[in-house]
Amino acid sequence: MEKIQHSTIKTNGINMHIASIGTGPAVLLLHGFPELWYSWRHQLLSLSYLGYRAIAPDLRGFGDSDAPPLPASYTGLHIVGDLVGLLDHLGIDQVFLAGHDWGAVIAWYFSLFRPDRVKAVIILSVPYWPRNPAVKFVEGFRNLFGDDYYICRFQEPGEAEKVFASQDIEKLFEKVLTIGPDPRCVSKALGFGDFEAPGPLPSWLSPDDVKFYATTFKETGFTGGLNYYRSLDLTWDLTAAWTGAQIKVPAKFISGDQDIVYNIPGIKEYIHNGGFNRDVPSLEVVVMEGVGHFINQEKPDQVTAHIYEFIKKF
Repeated sequence: MEKIQHSTIKTNGINMHIASIGTGPAVLLLHGFPELWYSWRHQLLSLSYLGYRAIAPDLRGFGDSDAPPLPASYTGLHIVGDLVGLLDHLGIDQVFLAGHDWGAVIAWYFSLFRPDRVKAVIILSVPYWPRNPAVKFVEGFRNLFGDDYYICRFQEPGEAEKVFASQDIEKLFEKVLTIGPDPRCVSKALGFGDFEAPGPLPSWLSPDDVKFYATTFKETGFTGGLNYYRSLDLTWDLTAAWTGAQIKVPAKFISGDQDIVYNIPGIKEYIHNGGFNRDVPSLEVVVMEGVGHFINQEKPDQVTAHIYEFIKKF
């Protein structure tokens, strides 16, 4: 069986690590926080078997890719620039794009900024978040959840890093990767990693998986990933020209009904009552019952099937 290949390329002023396997039409897989290319390990193998070239980078700030020190280097424009450079380096004109969590946010931006490079986009967990010209991103979360919400607390450089460093990192990943649906579990009252773990690891998450994440983040730290949150308002500033713009590429959105994002107040209404379709006219929506946030790892075969059934149309 063909093995996943690892390489490093230069793009947009940084060195980016990529994992890739297979030949055929390219599928670019974007991970979230606190994750790595490894989050797509199942889809890399399955999509290559189905006749696709599957590519999963460590995004800027993560894993074996470079991590510029300043939050201002992590706007949506920077990350999409990295990925356009990646496609150029690999000689890929158009790509099927899939993103989860922060990778979903970036995939939406990629589809907005450079629809000419995207055949279709598959989004896991995070719906399109249209820019509100009256309220910056962090202010919006603060208005909804208060100052203790994790995105608000992540804004202060060094604070979250100290909290993470004080914890057993393997236990931290066990908790984060099995997080429940209640958005309040990431408030200050329970700490960044002090919410209760579910007990024994679920069947989809092995001790080796946890160790892979923990070992990597022990080496790299969390600052690169946290800088995505710290650049949210700068991205809001820089994307004013796209206010009201629609995502025109064909899109499929997949969420679990136990996903913490799906259960944020107002999200279900946006997804199911017409707002999402207004912003993304060519849209399919799938909600999987009993599935949490890390959906591509929890239900890898079903997620791969959903991706394949969508992209084989194009």
